[in-house]
Amino acid sequence: MTDHALTHLPPGAARLGWLAARPRAVATGCIVVLTALGWSVLGGALAQTGGSWWTALCGRFDVSATLIVALWLAMVLAMMLPTAAPMLLTYAEIAETAARKSERVVSPLVLAAGYCAVWVGAALVAALAQISLGSLVPAAWTQPLTAAAFVGAGLYQFTTLKHACLSRCRQPFSFFFLNWTTTPRGVFRLGARQGLDCLGCCWAMMALMFVSGAMNVVWMAALAIYMTAEKLGTGQWLTRIGGVVLIAIGVGLVITNMITG
Repeated sequence: MTDHALTHLPPGAARLGWLAARPRAVATGCIVVLTALGWSVLGGALAQTGGSWWTALCGRFDVSATLIVALWLAMVLAMMLPTAAPMLLTYAEIAETAARKSERVVSPLVLAAGYCAVWVGAALVAALAQISLGSLVPAAWTQPLTAAAFVGAGLYQFTTLKHACLSRCRQPFSFFFLNWTTTPRGVFRLGARQGLDCLGCCWAMMALMFVSGAMNVVWMAALAIYMTAEKLGTGQWLTRIGGVVLIAIGVGLVITNMITG
């Protein structure tokens, strides 16, 4: 096993590097926490509605604006932080090498802060959009919009922008090599730029939370697992399979609507 002790970095930065070297363990932990959060909301919904477990599991519920914001923040951080593991580990190893040479380095925690800032902003925008627009969409539009969202997300999986963003997320070394800086502000910006690449890679998937229900335990877990696997994998096969599946779901919703409508 490769040594990722990072003994020349401060304790906090070294621990972050240690965790980033174990992305699957971190991803599993985050998904468990996310699922537990979803189940806590599910339990509250059951208590309020008295519905069945299946209805609660696959449905969505009216909750307070504060809880919507909290859930979006929890979702995007729990889903996206594990996928940032290659970036954080790469930076930590470069910083460790520089520290051994007594060169100035900035803690990887600053990089992580820049990355998280982008996703916190995205979470707040998504939460505000859900709060503002959730009650304005007529019930008759729900299924067509859902189908369009799935087809759109599936098609995005095949676009050049998707592959470019995914490639930069998977291969952070060249990014740091070309843009290396030793100032806290510069490193924060590097994290933010990586966060924007990650957002460009995953925004269409996150948009599905609007149509599948931001409080839906099934979709939260499924999307978290898929996006983590996609970012930690290699090649384009998983991305293309995901695109085909999403398009098929969208087309299936259209056919179902035609049959039942």
